[in-house]
Amino acid sequence: MNSPFHPRRMAIVHDWLPVYGGAERVLEQMLEVYPDADVFTLIDALDEKNRAFLKGREVKTSFVQRLPGGKRFYRHCFPIMPLAIEQFDFRSYDLVISSSYAFAKGIITGPRQLHLCYCHSPIRYAWDLQSQYLQESRLDFGLKSWLVRWLLHSIRVWDHRTAAGVDAFMANSRFIARRIEKVYRRQATVVYPPVNVDRFQMREQKDDFYFTASRLVPYKRIDLVIDAFNAMPDKKLVVIGDGPDLQKLRKMAGPNVQVMGWQPNDVMKDHMERAKAFVFAGEEDFGIILLEAQASGTPVIAFGKGGALETVVENKTGVYFDEQTVPSLICAVDDFETRTWDARECRRNAEAYSTSAFRQNFRTFVESEWERFSFASPEDESFSDYCDPDWLRHALLGTR
Repeated sequence: MNSPFHPRRMAIVHDWLPVYGGAERVLEQMLEVYPDADVFTLIDALDEKNRAFLKGREVKTSFVQRLPGGKRFYRHCFPIMPLAIEQFDFRSYDLVISSSYAFAKGIITGPRQLHLCYCHSPIRYAWDLQSQYLQESRLDFGLKSWLVRWLLHSIRVWDHRTAAGVDAFMANSRFIARRIEKVYRRQATVVYPPVNVDRFQMREQKDDFYFTASRLVPYKRIDLVIDAFNAMPDKKLVVIGDGPDLQKLRKMAGPNVQVMGWQPNDVMKDHMERAKAFVFAGEEDFGIILLEAQASGTPVIAFGKGGALETVVENKTGVYFDEQTVPSLICAVDDFETRTWDARECRRNAEAYSTSAFRQNFRTFVESEWERFSFASPEDESFSDYCDPDWLRHALLGTR
């Protein structure tokens, strides 16, 4: 399969490319490890600035890209995404890696191809977050709700079935590895995603404000953070981010809370480095931003669930609060202020998740799986015996 006469051909499949976000940073580092891999995705809507990480590569897209409004309203096309991802033809590839948090792992490959999946998460809104998704979308009652529930049920059936087509899983955290085992009944190797720690400068002298940043959507729980600081008028909070909840959050904010909305990366980086603590109230699968804060020498106050438990060292690089309630968060802030924090300790913890660490761990996993796959080639005698159309006749006659 991989010889001087037949170089190994690789493809990397990503769900979709609307923005340059966390999953796209993982894709960028995958392409640094395997620069000759071809790239496939359901839709490509990146502008020229955000697609620079692709370095001019041609991206192969699905028929959804060509539908009227497909690039803009791709999220509304989720009922046809399983069909779309199955239309890609990978017959000429030896190794296919899917970078999947939705549909990419559902590609079709054959027995002579190795399919590895870097799973950011099983489809959240189809599995354990279905009720939250329906409630936040105001689809928890009525006829439309039952239609969406039926569609989500169909996607769950498809999602579970296509897990069998993956030869080996990587997970971006132990939290996601447990979710993969729960949903797919498959084991996954944890390969933590890359954090560009070099982009941040460690600052030991901090200013007197707390900071949070994220996309302003309900599950990030920025409303909880604002409510808590409204109840602590002597403490200043700065919020950076954009999203559908922006105006609602601005109306909630007290005089000690500044909701800045969208800001350039340099502004967010500056606040991250100067803040006395980064506050995080959501439950994330991994939470790269928590490590970006620590790379800045900034300790973290985080909700003690999900990926935060793997990236924040309690009482050394941050503190946890146990419940998503205002009193619990206020207690964590009070606890935080009784302690002394070492910016260098925060930085050291973040460096363990650097881009170079990801590239090394990712390459090691891929190459070890490729070696195992190549060794167990279908040309093995044991495999050929059972594929022999005369095998049953030989077995019955006792001649083999």
